[in-house]
Amino acid sequence: MEGALLYMVLLRIFSGSVDIAAAGLMYKFNDIEKALTINTMLALVGPTVMIITTGIGISGLGDRISLGKIILLFTGIALILISMRMK
Repeated sequence: MEGALLYMVLLRIFSGSVDIAAAGLMYKFNDIEKALTINTMLALVGPTVMIITTGIGISGLGDRISLGKIILLFTGIALILISMRMK
């Protein structure tokens, strides 16, 4: 297994574990205000993991992917992040 792929898999496992732990905390606290606070913190983890994972993947493909495709990928990521901020 390539190093970049291994790091991508580990980051996704970490991200999923954080989500499961957050769900457990929400259940344990049984309070809507605390659940909303926990959910807000998760909103920071998801996009960060997506950006880092994509960056690792692109660096792993650096010699096999054209500059145009890299620009398109990062443009797509930027549009996803912008759309998350829109109401």
